[in-house]
Amino acid sequence: MFKRADKIEPKPQGGNLFPSIGEVPVYAIGDIHGRRDCLDQLLDNIEQDAGSNPYRLVFLGDYIDRGPDSWGVIERLVLLRRKKPSTIFLKGNHEQVLIDFLAAPEETESWLDWGGLEALKSYGVDNIRGKSLEQVRDEFADLLPDDHFRFLLDLELSHQRGDYIFVHAGLNPLQDIDQQKEQDLLWIRDPFLQNKSRRWGNKTIVHGHTPVEAAEDKGWRINVDSGAYASGILTAVCLEGTSRRFITS
Repeated sequence: MFKRADKIEPKPQGGNLFPSIGEVPVYAIGDIHGRRDCLDQLLDNIEQDAGSNPYRLVFLGDYIDRGPDSWGVIERLVLLRRKKPSTIFLKGNHEQVLIDFLAAPEETESWLDWGGLEALKSYGVDNIRGKSLEQVRDEFADLLPDDHFRFLLDLELSHQRGDYIFVHAGLNPLQDIDQQKEQDLLWIRDPFLQNKSRRWGNKTIVHGHTPVEAAEDKGWRINVDSGAYASGILTAVCLEGTSRRFITS
């Protein structure tokens, strides 16, 4: 179920301006979840939006599962990393569970029920009935390209640029920025989303992980997970100087 986005105007932080991202605009892209079609369209729209100006891309994780083309998404991102090496790719909880499945399938069987089956099918692992979890894992490992596996292992947990912090799920409001744990960065929801205080000074947190009907700007945090796997709408926030706006597929 989607969480309905609040229909409120974003509130600038401090004076009349939003925090600054620096000289080069940043486009932060939400959860893709196997929708290669949405990814292709959004990247085209970003190129048109940027024109001839330089820009940086930040991907917030959850590239795989649920949608029909996890293989295609990772393949596009692998090629994009070669073309734009300054691009930042963050890890989502779904990428972590895929990695965990390869290491210990018997401990992560639940992954198959919340998107893993779709991901496996896109890589050519189909009709798993009657197979043991280890057999499924081994078949997947044989079909997973080396550059896809390396891409998954190289994903970062967070990224800071200007007055913004980019992360998949959010931050634990009980911890300072440099004390955050991987579990929270990949999985946290309510404690972060319901936080009311400006726990991290003037920093704005850009995240995904919790799908909403439309991307939302809460001032101190920006959620760009518009549930692309079901809605067909993939969202990016463009942070340019002291302004910010949304772009969709």
